[in-house]
Amino acid sequence: MNQAEKAKAFGALHQKGNPVVLYNIWDAGTAKAVTEAGAKALATGSWSVAAAQGYGDGEKIPLEALVATTRSITTVNDLPLSVDFEGAYSTEPAGAAANVEKLIDAGAIGINFEDQVVGGEGLHPVEKQAARIRAIREMADRRGIALFINARTDLFLREGDLSKHAGLVDAAIERGKAYAAAGANGFFVPWLIDEGLIEKISAASDLPVNIMMRPGAPDVKTLARLGVSRVSYGPGPYRMMMEKLKEAATAVYAAAG
Repeated sequence: MNQAEKAKAFGALHQKGNPVVLYNIWDAGTAKAVTEAGAKALATGSWSVAAAQGYGDGEKIPLEALVATTRSITTVNDLPLSVDFEGAYSTEPAGAAANVEKLIDAGAIGINFEDQVVGGEGLHPVEKQAARIRAIREMADRRGIALFINARTDLFLREGDLSKHAGLVDAAIERGKAYAAAGANGFFVPWLIDEGLIEKISAASDLPVNIMMRPGAPDVKTLARLGVSRVSYGPGPYRMMMEKLKEAATAVYAAAG
């Protein structure tokens, strides 16, 4: 498939009640392993990509390094690749679109694009985030790429008290509808794990809903029943692999005396 075909194929994988499962990767090697495990598509996690190169999360990894990582994956792997692009390294619509175009040039066919103020406080106003999404959509359309914009809201991620998540659902639905109108293709609500709230958002959303697996989250079959269209694993795979590596290395050095 060429890039345009990959973008369309990736979009088609998002089916309500039959979610595409994305076990997040961070480089070409992990892309190969996950592909061989049976993946239908690939997705990076921003935390993992940054940590693998010695950086913290929150756009600490230089944009050029992220683009290079994207290109290294797409050069050796034919599956559709979505890149976790945080806030697109720009608060302004034109800058965000220009930076996303660099990922398209590197072979990506999708992005996660979040509404929190990276390195700042709170979330961007709905209208501003919608304007950024609209600029990205228009750029991708000009390129002839059906870029899958997975619009992420950090309402739930920013609220550590799970008992308060129910009070955020209406605001989340409002953001999802605004992002859909601006040209987004998916709606990502990380940190939400309550089954009733997930079902409510899935029913109300104009977009396929993405849930991130984390401790306490429903399993994939349950998420499918709740109407979810996409399940991702975020930094979980990286953290698990690093723990296994440290355990193995510790055993080696302990045995060596």
